[in-house]
Amino acid sequence: MNLAEKKRSLISELRDNGVLRTPAIIHAFEAVPRERFVLPDHREHAYANEPLPLLEGQTISQPLTIAAMLEALEPRLSNIILEVGAGSGYVAALLSAIVGSKGKVIAVERLHTLAEFARKNLSGYKNVRVIEADGSGGYPDAAPYDAILVSAAAPDVPGPLVAQLKEGGRLVVTVRDELYKITKQPDGVVKQFLGHYAFVPLRGKHGYASR
Repeated sequence: MNLAEKKRSLISELRDNGVLRTPAIIHAFEAVPRERFVLPDHREHAYANEPLPLLEGQTISQPLTIAAMLEALEPRLSNIILEVGAGSGYVAALLSAIVGSKGKVIAVERLHTLAEFARKNLSGYKNVRVIEADGSGGYPDAAPYDAILVSAAAPDVPGPLVAQLKEGGRLVVTVRDELYKITKQPDGVVKQFLGHYAFVPLRGKHGYASR
């Protein structure tokens, strides 16, 4: 199969098993060329339902995992969204397609090589900004956010991320190997367990110690 056929097959698989459900998220998966966000040697495997290696020992997550996290995050048109752990920029590109021209995606990446890689890959995505910084503390300059997605595993729910959510905002984060959806309410937060997932560690002040 060529890449277009592999892409259709992957999206059909994710829809058939009930992971991809929301029309806007399905459209984003259809619109964004994942092959643009993987290393050249792995381009032919861009639509395999498995994680792929990136620079600096990082990975681009399995499409099934990304779909599950996006469905939990509930990104919407015109939302302002923070992604912690930009990686290659793929998830930021998906979010860009969902929030539209009136929305904004802030993607924070602490590793210089990956931040530059993401910026290159996201060239032309006018509603995405890649910030090179410690994302474990969020990015207060653009807060508050409608939603925050953490593409790494934290030792606990980072308090600064909850603080930077709007009321009613959603945070999707993996704590060790457990994925949670945190919804901010006037009197606290609602925490929903979503399953077990494997991610690279979240490094930084509010994550694991930096290497």
